[in-house]
Amino acid sequence: MSEFLVAIGLVLAIEGTLYATMPGGLKAMMRQAIGMSDQALRIGGVVALAAGVLIVWLVRG
Repeated sequence: MSEFLVAIGLVLAIEGTLYATMPGGLKAMMRQAIGMSDQALRIGGVVALAAGVLIVWLVRG
């Protein structure tokens, strides 16, 4: 459970850093995402999910 909370903390730290350092860029990215199809967003999400699982699997063995 503590590893899960650490992971959540890291996600929040990374997200917070992005919003603090380049809010304009994130707004532009959100505007682009609104114009994208659900299928394209879904594929991007699945790719990000697979990359995350692969990284954790490689690091944790």
